[in-house]
Amino acid sequence: MVYRGIQFELMQESDIDELTQIMKREFDKDTQEFLNEPSGGPDGYDNGDFLRKFGLNDNSTAYKIIKDNVIIGAIIVWIKSNGINYLGNIFVDSLIQDKGIGSIAWSFIEDTYPETIIWRTETPGFSKRNHNFYINKCGFNLIEIKDPKNKYEESYILEKRM
Repeated sequence: MVYRGIQFELMQESDIDELTQIMKREFDKDTQEFLNEPSGGPDGYDNGDFLRKFGLNDNSTAYKIIKDNVIIGAIIVWIKSNGINYLGNIFVDSLIQDKGIGSIAWSFIEDTYPETIIWRTETPGFSKRNHNFYINKCGFNLIEIKDPKNKYEESYILEKRM
Protein backbone atom coordinates (compact mmCIF):
# COMPACT_ATOMS: atom_id res chain seq x y z
CA MET A 1 0.00 0.00 0.00
CA VAL A 2 1.29 3.46 -0.88
CA TYR A 3 0.48 6.14 1.68
CA ARG A 4 1.63 9.75 1.23
CA GLY A 5 4.41 8.67 -1.12
CA ILE A 6 5.75 5.95 1.19
CA GLN A 7 5.09 2.26 0.63
CA PHE A 8 4.09 -0.10 3.45
CA GLU A 9 4.23 -3.86 2.97
CA LEU A 10 3.93 -6.71 5.44
CA MET A 11 7.30 -7.79 6.77
CA GLN A 12 8.60 -11.16 5.55
CA GLU A 13 11.40 -13.43 6.74
CA SER A 14 13.34 -12.38 3.63
CA ASP A 15 13.36 -8.75 4.93
CA ILE A 16 14.96 -9.56 8.28
CA ASP A 17 18.64 -9.22 7.32
CA GLU A 18 18.17 -5.84 5.66
CA LEU A 19 15.91 -4.53 8.43
CA THR A 20 18.33 -5.76 11.09
CA GLN A 21 21.14 -3.67 9.57
CA ILE A 22 18.89 -0.59 9.70
CA MET A 23 17.71 -1.36 13.23
CA LYS A 24 21.28 -1.90 14.45
CA ARG A 25 22.41 1.39 12.91
CA GLU A 26 19.51 3.22 14.59
CA PHE A 27 19.89 1.71 18.06
CA ASP A 28 23.67 2.08 17.97
CA LYS A 29 23.33 5.75 17.01
CA ASP A 30 21.11 6.39 20.06
CA THR A 31 23.44 4.43 22.33
CA GLN A 32 26.46 6.39 21.08
CA GLU A 33 24.72 9.76 21.37
CA PHE A 34 22.94 9.32 24.70
CA LEU A 35 24.98 6.72 26.60
CA ASN A 36 28.41 7.43 25.08
CA GLU A 37 28.88 3.74 24.30
CA PRO A 38 29.71 2.18 20.91
CA SER A 39 26.63 -0.04 20.55
CA GLY A 40 23.57 -1.35 22.30
CA GLY A 41 19.92 -2.20 22.01
CA PRO A 42 17.34 -4.77 23.04
CA ASP A 43 18.23 -8.45 22.92
CA GLY A 44 18.56 -9.62 19.34
CA TYR A 45 18.46 -6.16 17.74
CA ASP A 46 21.77 -6.83 15.98
CA ASN A 47 21.30 -10.40 14.69
CA GLY A 48 17.67 -10.58 13.52
CA ASP A 49 16.31 -12.37 16.57
CA PHE A 50 14.34 -9.31 17.75
CA LEU A 51 12.55 -8.91 14.42
CA ARG A 52 11.91 -12.63 14.10
CA LYS A 53 10.52 -12.81 17.64
CA PHE A 54 8.30 -9.73 17.46
CA GLY A 55 7.88 -8.80 13.80
CA LEU A 56 7.07 -12.30 12.62
CA ASN A 57 5.02 -13.10 15.72
CA ASP A 58 1.58 -14.56 15.00
CA ASN A 59 0.01 -11.98 17.33
CA SER A 60 1.63 -8.90 15.79
CA THR A 61 1.44 -7.13 12.48
CA ALA A 62 4.68 -5.80 11.07
CA TYR A 63 5.26 -3.54 8.08
CA LYS A 64 8.44 -2.69 6.26
CA ILE A 65 8.67 0.94 5.19
CA ILE A 66 9.85 1.52 1.61
CA LYS A 67 10.84 4.73 -0.16
CA ASP A 68 11.98 4.79 -3.78
CA ASN A 69 12.07 0.96 -3.81
CA VAL A 70 14.47 0.85 -0.83
CA ILE A 71 13.58 -0.55 2.59
CA ILE A 72 14.12 2.24 5.11
CA GLY A 73 12.48 1.00 8.30
CA ALA A 74 9.72 -0.96 9.96
CA ILE A 75 6.74 -0.82 12.29
CA ILE A 76 5.44 -3.56 14.60
CA VAL A 77 1.99 -3.29 16.18
CA TRP A 78 -0.24 -5.49 18.30
CA ILE A 79 -3.93 -5.00 17.54
CA LYS A 80 -6.33 -6.13 20.26
CA SER A 81 -10.07 -6.70 20.05
CA ASN A 82 -10.67 -4.32 22.99
CA GLY A 83 -9.26 -1.34 21.03
CA ILE A 84 -6.24 -0.89 23.31
CA ASN A 85 -3.40 -1.42 20.88
CA TYR A 86 0.36 -1.46 21.28
CA LEU A 87 3.06 0.06 19.13
CA GLY A 88 5.92 -2.35 19.70
CA ASN A 89 8.49 -0.71 17.50
CA ILE A 90 8.92 1.90 14.82
CA PHE A 91 12.24 2.77 13.27
CA VAL A 92 13.48 4.67 10.25
CA ASP A 93 17.04 4.45 8.99
CA SER A 94 19.17 7.04 10.76
CA LEU A 95 20.73 7.92 7.38
CA ILE A 96 17.44 9.51 6.24
CA GLN A 97 15.80 10.71 9.45
CA ASP A 98 14.29 14.16 10.01
CA LYS A 99 12.42 14.12 6.72
CA GLY A 100 8.94 13.43 8.15
CA ILE A 101 8.94 9.72 7.29
CA GLY A 102 8.33 8.63 10.89
CA SER A 103 5.34 10.95 11.11
CA ILE A 104 3.96 9.58 7.85
CA ALA A 105 4.47 6.04 9.16
CA TRP A 106 2.60 6.86 12.36
CA SER A 107 -0.26 8.48 10.41
CA PHE A 108 -0.44 5.32 8.30
CA ILE A 109 -0.85 3.23 11.46
CA GLU A 110 -3.53 5.53 12.88
CA ASP A 111 -5.44 5.52 9.59
CA THR A 112 -5.06 1.75 9.16
CA TYR A 113 -6.46 1.03 12.64
CA PRO A 114 -9.20 3.65 13.16
CA GLU A 115 -11.00 1.47 15.72
CA THR A 116 -8.17 2.04 18.21
CA ILE A 117 -9.26 3.63 21.48
CA ILE A 118 -5.80 3.84 23.06
CA TRP A 119 -2.31 3.37 21.67
CA ARG A 120 0.45 2.40 24.12
CA THR A 121 4.18 2.12 23.64
CA GLU A 122 7.42 2.03 25.61
CA THR A 123 10.79 3.57 24.80
CA PRO A 124 14.21 3.79 26.51
CA GLY A 125 14.54 6.64 28.98
CA PHE A 126 17.80 7.78 27.40
CA SER A 127 16.42 8.13 23.89
CA LYS A 128 15.54 11.82 23.77
CA ARG A 129 14.80 11.71 20.02
CA ASN A 130 12.18 9.04 20.63
CA HIS A 131 10.57 11.14 23.38
CA ASN A 132 10.36 14.11 21.03
CA PHE A 133 8.90 11.98 18.25
CA TYR A 134 6.27 10.23 20.33
CA ILE A 135 5.20 13.21 22.44
CA ASN A 136 5.64 16.21 20.16
CA LYS A 137 5.04 14.64 16.74
CA CYS A 138 2.60 11.80 17.44
CA GLY A 139 0.66 13.13 20.43
CA PHE A 140 1.52 10.50 23.04
CA ASN A 141 1.56 11.38 26.74
CA LEU A 142 4.03 10.12 29.29
CA ILE A 143 2.14 8.02 31.85
CA GLU A 144 4.93 6.24 33.74
CA ILE A 145 8.71 6.10 34.12
CA LYS A 146 10.10 2.67 35.02
CA ASP A 147 13.50 2.35 36.75
CA PRO A 148 14.19 6.11 36.69
CA LYS A 149 17.52 5.79 38.52
CA ASN A 150 19.00 3.26 36.09
CA LYS A 151 20.26 4.88 32.89
CA TYR A 152 20.33 1.50 31.11
CA GLU A 153 16.97 0.11 32.24
CA GLU A 154 14.91 3.31 32.53
CA SER A 155 11.92 3.28 30.19
CA TYR A 156 9.07 5.64 29.40
CA ILE A 157 5.56 4.26 29.14
CA LEU A 158 3.53 6.38 26.74
CA GLU A 159 -0.12 6.43 25.80
CA LYS A 160 -2.27 8.15 23.19
CA ARG A 161 -6.03 8.31 23.63
CA MET A 162 -7.79 8.58 20.30
